[in-house]
Amino acid sequence: MLQITGVSRRFGDVTALADVSLEIRQGEFFALLGPSGCGKTTLLRILAGFESPDSGTVTLDGDDLLGRAAHRRPVNLMFQSYALFPHMTVAKNVAYGLEREKLSKAEIRSRVGEVLEKVGLSAMAGRRPQQLSGGQRQRVALARAIVKRPRLLLLDEPLSALDKKVRAEMQLELKRLQHEVGITFVVVTHDQEEAMSLADRIAVFNAGRVEQVDEPVRLYERPRTPFVAGFVGAGNLFPGRACAAGVAADGLGVLPGVSDLPDGTPALLAVRPERIRLDDGGGVLKGEVADVSFYGGVSHVAVTVPGRPEPVLVATQGATRVRPGAQVGLAWTPGDGVLVPQ
Repeated sequence: MLQITGVSRRFGDVTALADVSLEIRQGEFFALLGPSGCGKTTLLRILAGFESPDSGTVTLDGDDLLGRAAHRRPVNLMFQSYALFPHMTVAKNVAYGLEREKLSKAEIRSRVGEVLEKVGLSAMAGRRPQQLSGGQRQRVALARAIVKRPRLLLLDEPLSALDKKVRAEMQLELKRLQHEVGITFVVVTHDQEEAMSLADRIAVFNAGRVEQVDEPVRLYERPRTPFVAGFVGAGNLFPGRACAAGVAADGLGVLPGVSDLPDGTPALLAVRPERIRLDDGGGVLKGEVADVSFYGGVSHVAVTVPGRPEPVLVATQGATRVRPGAQVGLAWTPGDGVLVPQ
């Protein structure tokens, strides 16, 4: 549905986007994920019409999008700040865009009622934004964005202003609404959890370039670059050289992993914390427990291993019995270690 081809944008000496190409499908929930300053918001602004690229093309259903003025595009943007009108009621806020289009009062009333029902705010129609909670204000902003029935809805860090509990609820709400209204959503976020829980596919950005585009599970389990391996979720990265059994890591010996890289290729072995088990009888590596933290159902154990500058992180279900100072072995199967070319 949306085809982005070779889009670049520079600001003076800074390259915000470098030859970015992406395909976004009809009805998809697509996330642009990356750290601050990686170019994801610049791309969102180009799609919305607030920014023009130095080169490249963007088409929507085969038609040139860049040639249209922002207000002529079948695209809507939901701002991070929500940008609600404080002097207007919820219903008036939602109706504003339709009134600007000069639709009939009956049509506006019908569409506003329908969309407020969808976001669960029918009872709040007469209230003003300051009388609502953060989660409710977010729903008003969303209702205002989807009431115009855009082909594409852009969301800029949509949940960053909410506390953790409300954010978790709104993630489910956004996903439900997206399926219900059938609009293609493109969300910009720096929060890996948010991207993983919301998106059908994720594009990971780094320094203006796309590092990898994949479904959340594949992105997490099979990172293709060192940046993705380190940025998406917690991970243990062991530098070394590819070999038949995995990776020959300096000072640690051969560590098990699955690789299709030629022997001797400089590589990182990525092993997720939940894939490593504590083994009293030996294991791949041996070390001393430096710290144990409990996070509601999961224990994080940091193990100091001789020959490795930073500790190895292990995640175990429930409360663990190991204590700081204990000597432990660390084990994982070859299939749990992924080799990433350096």
